[in-house]
Amino acid sequence: MRQFKSVDDILDFAISLEQDAVDFYKQLARNSLTPDMKQVFEQFAREEIGHKVRLTEVRDQGLYKMEPEEVTDLQIADYLVSIRPSPEMSYSDALVLAMKREKAAFKLYMDLSERATDQEMKSLFLSLAIEESKHKLRFELEYDEYVLRDN
Repeated sequence: MRQFKSVDDILDFAISLEQDAVDFYKQLARNSLTPDMKQVFEQFAREEIGHKVRLTEVRDQGLYKMEPEEVTDLQIADYLVSIRPSPEMSYSDALVLAMKREKAAFKLYMDLSERATDQEMKSLFLSLAIEESKHKLRFELEYDEYVLRDN
């Protein structure tokens, strides 16, 4: 279990997860079966870049007032998805993986928002959680439309 020593450690972790999400969606866009989903994956990659930029600005400008002892154990395993996308991955598997990644990101930002003592940080993490839940819904709708209806 990873222990965070500071708010910067938490933000660095969240920033690295956002970069992983950017890379993930770019790869899914390259392997996409339809132009529509390629566009969706590319849009999500851009949104994840925006999340990374927001978190980096918060970290670099020191816009937080959280106490490190309040956030030392975030149970990292709850927020990681170990499966990596591959060119051989089926479309349905890619959608499932995307849903799981978005759910994990949602849980991370909800937990961070609950632990934040500064209202601005709480609002930032809540808004990121909402965005991640919207991403998950988009993939669920796509899965329902193109996977479940074909079966």
